[in-house]
Amino acid sequence: MKWSPQDIDMYLNAKEYVDTAVLPLLPVSFDEDMKQAAAMTEFITLLAVQIERQFKGRLILLPGFAYLKSSEESRLLANIKEWERELKAKGFPHIIYVTSDSAWKSRENEMEGSLIWLPTLPLEHMDESNKITIIEDQVKQLLQLFIQKWRENS
Repeated sequence: MKWSPQDIDMYLNAKEYVDTAVLPLLPVSFDEDMKQAAAMTEFITLLAVQIERQFKGRLILLPGFAYLKSSEESRLLANIKEWERELKAKGFPHIIYVTSDSAWKSRENEMEGSLIWLPTLPLEHMDESNKITIIEDQVKQLLQLFIQKWRENS
């Protein structure tokens, strides 16, 4: 389910079946890596939408967590911890972060949720149909990873 009024209505009627929150981690930079950050955000956003389609009814796709790449790690981690406390308190035993920012890999062990890191695929010069095909191929590979994470955390 997406973060939209229609899907939230669906969630409220069936929340006992929705046990997973997916939070895309989206970097923003105004430095020399600005274009790379934008590519990461585009890739992860498209990927997250396809993941939501595959698991509609089992998970809720939250709006992306946009952050400045120049932010202090401790502040970013404190924000993530706040998300985790809120999500756990609201009945989401499974929290999955998706990102292309490799900086999160070094923080993974400090996060309660599961981190899925994927390298950004170059989508910039592709037409929409090719983008969708590539993203769908990535999602097919992720399906088993999601199922594995649900089993590990059950």
